[in-house]
Amino acid sequence: MRLLPASFALFAMLSLGAAAAADRVVMLEGGIAGTLNLPEGGSRAPAVLMLHGFGSSRDEVGSMYAREAEALAKAGIASLRIDFHGFGKSDGDTGATTIDGQLADAKVAVAFLAKQDGIDPKRLGVLGFSLGGGVATVLAAEEPDRFRSLVTWSSVGDFARDMKASIGEKAIATAETEGVVGLDLGWRTIVLKKGFFDSLATHKIDAAIAAYPGAFLAIAGAKDFSAAYPEGFAKLAKGAPKEVWIVPEGDHIFGSLGDDQAMADSVIAKTAEWFGKTL
Repeated sequence: MRLLPASFALFAMLSLGAAAAADRVVMLEGGIAGTLNLPEGGSRAPAVLMLHGFGSSRDEVGSMYAREAEALAKAGIASLRIDFHGFGKSDGDTGATTIDGQLADAKVAVAFLAKQDGIDPKRLGVLGFSLGGGVATVLAAEEPDRFRSLVTWSSVGDFARDMKASIGEKAIATAETEGVVGLDLGWRTIVLKKGFFDSLATHKIDAAIAAYPGAFLAIAGAKDFSAAYPEGFAKLAKGAPKEVWIVPEGDHIFGSLGDDQAMADSVIAKTAEWFGKTL
């Protein structure tokens, strides 16, 4: 098996931050690890499911998901962030990763979230980052009765095209001929099998957003590949409200690994505000 480099453009660096005081680590069916955050108060709260990007884990790059959970809790909104199988603390290995597998993980997670005491199952939202944005969009389209609001950060717009651009044709060709390929992401190495690449063509994100009936917010950095998609997707989206925010000078990870956290903080605050209005 050959080990090939992958572009940083799509894969956000894994960065685990300290858990907030209200966070509770949970283990879902099938060995899916997650962090559940319930805001203080006795009434049933709305809740958001967070789906991480490829090569990352549930706290996300720069701990942006952990920080988002705190912002949501302050707004009276619960959250659940999970590690997809093969990533973070969940069971499994990356070689079994497929888009359908991540969708299945997300469906287990939202079913778990909807059953928790203190959660209003009729006021659920979903947030997806990078590859997780595409998964979140397909999930919202497949389970329209579950979700009232969808937010994407730096989302892929076409699974096959964007992954090909990021991973490279050489890696894909290796997986096609050898059945498996190793990738050096710079901060970790992972193994992908041919099934992952085959799965990229099984779901169309543009068709999913057109089928999704709820509120929709797309956030992307102006300097990132993902900025090419939100305007077109907003036109396809049938629900309301819907909004696009192209962050000036924004990169794929909204500067979340830099000394200046103003951009990342603004994305987190905007997202919490949006869910507060739409759930």
